[in-house]
Amino acid sequence: MAIRTRKLLGTIALLVLVLVWSLLGMTVAQTPWLANSGWLQAIFYVVAGLGWVLPAMPIVAWMSRPDRI
Repeated sequence: MAIRTRKLLGTIALLVLVLVWSLLGMTVAQTPWLANSGWLQAIFYVVAGLGWVLPAMPIVAWMSRPDRI
């Protein structure tokens, strides 16, 4: 697959990942057990804010692979 095609597909995958991750994060953030605890909110927002990076790393690595000849 050409690098341009990989970058297009990877960009679409990253946008879908961020969209789904943020919607799930907003849904979980509204649960009563989390909304009532300041400490749990702090931990949740750190994990939710940085957690999307782990699934995004393989996508970015795949996107940046050089073309095979």
